[in-house]
Amino acid sequence: MSSIDKTFVGHLASLAVGAFALVAIAPAQAQVIGMRAAAPTTSSSSHECEAPPAIIRFSHVLKQTARRLASGEKLTIVAIGSSSTAGAGASSPAANYPSRLAVELTRRFPGRDIAVLNRGVNGEETEQMLARFQTGVIAAHPDLVLWQVGTNSVLRDHSLKRHAALLHEGIAQLKEAGADVVLVDMQYAPSVLAKSETPGMEDQIAIAAKEENVDMFGRFALMRHWHEVQHIPFDVFVSPDNLHMNDWSYACVAKLLAAAIGEAATRPVASAARSGS
Repeated sequence: MSSIDKTFVGHLASLAVGAFALVAIAPAQAQVIGMRAAAPTTSSSSHECEAPPAIIRFSHVLKQTARRLASGEKLTIVAIGSSSTAGAGASSPAANYPSRLAVELTRRFPGRDIAVLNRGVNGEETEQMLARFQTGVIAAHPDLVLWQVGTNSVLRDHSLKRHAALLHEGIAQLKEAGADVVLVDMQYAPSVLAKSETPGMEDQIAIAAKEENVDMFGRFALMRHWHEVQHIPFDVFVSPDNLHMNDWSYACVAKLLAAAIGEAATRPVASAARSGS
């Protein structure tokens, strides 16, 4: 082999080593601790997953969740809801928010046995979810229930008054079963924003959470923050149907929800007393 050939081969080898190093480093760089994370998809790589603490911090301590984590016993979380819990708009089941939440909580609490059960069913409304509570939720003996509600009732122009009664009934059942409860409100997406009852439903969910002394994860406010404050276009975090979330938004919601759960389950007792929890 000539000296030119040897030089050329050596150059190719150097390039290969460099490429391998970049691949090895990239996953490590993607791990961001705290309330910010690099965007999980190429299409939104320039946008940060973040939110002001006021949007995502829970008002109450998650007492049952805290007991499980403190004791080292298995923590069981049930996510019940409709299509945005089931994962419509995600590229695979592994990309829906309950699946991503399990990953994020395991990262936050390594070595703990944490199960997140997805009980989302496409198209369901609150009354249909309530009909599944005994077999789909309470039978799993959950320590924490994440209940995503409201969107389909608004999209179908159904009565807000009827929905309010169902919300209170469902929360009472979950509390009686001994579970911590977190309501997850609607998504901030064009199809939802087009409905006149959207503000009323948002108020109703927040009022129910306050009156029942349970927490609410403000998904609507979070997604509005992305759009109005971070100036992220809808097509970055909403699917082409203008309704459902996508891989980026599911991953970001899961990351911030995990942070909220982790903080509320490990909050010092003095802090909890001051907040009235």
